[in-house]
Amino acid sequence: MKNSPSLKGLLIAVAVFIVAFGIYFLFLAKKNYYLVDNPTPNTYYYTINNGSEGIISAGQSVKVDLNKGKNSIKVFDQNKKLLYDSAFQVDKIRGLINIAHQDYYINRQYYGYNLKKDSLLLVLDKTVIDGKEYFGDPKHFNKLYTEDFYYNVNEDYDQLIKNIDKVESRTKIFRKQDYLNYYKEYYKF
Repeated sequence: MKNSPSLKGLLIAVAVFIVAFGIYFLFLAKKNYYLVDNPTPNTYYYTINNGSEGIISAGQSVKVDLNKGKNSIKVFDQNKKLLYDSAFQVDKIRGLINIAHQDYYINRQYYGYNLKKDSLLLVLDKTVIDGKEYFGDPKHFNKLYTEDFYYNVNEDYDQLIKNIDKVESRTKIFRKQDYLNYYKEYYKF
């Protein structure tokens, strides 16, 4: 094989291509995972699919491995007394286990050019939280498992989504108090 300029160009192009994909997958790609979340001041012990015992402290989120399909969980209090033994179905690539059955809200944030977010939110339904109305129709959730969101509790919304020419949206799941703080900071009615 002769050392020609076109061969050098091809090798440089292949190297740049590999480096670009490496940077994307290491730093830019959104990671998909499942979380067990505990917004309470209590500590819980749990086993998923009869695996090893896990512990989750107050205010902590822990990444766990789940199988697509049916999964089971046993939850114990800080004295290792069984609280419940339950099963849930996993269909998507990210999800949240609400170990303490606390209140969460799934919010939809809109992106796009010339977006008037306040007028858009005013036409959506309202949700009442602690006797106060909140615009934007956040979905209340307090069951054991959900996967109806794009961003998990430990992730932030993207500040900007590039290359969109229409209005798009992304959903994020919030702990109740985190949602109230986000709403107060982000929306100015």
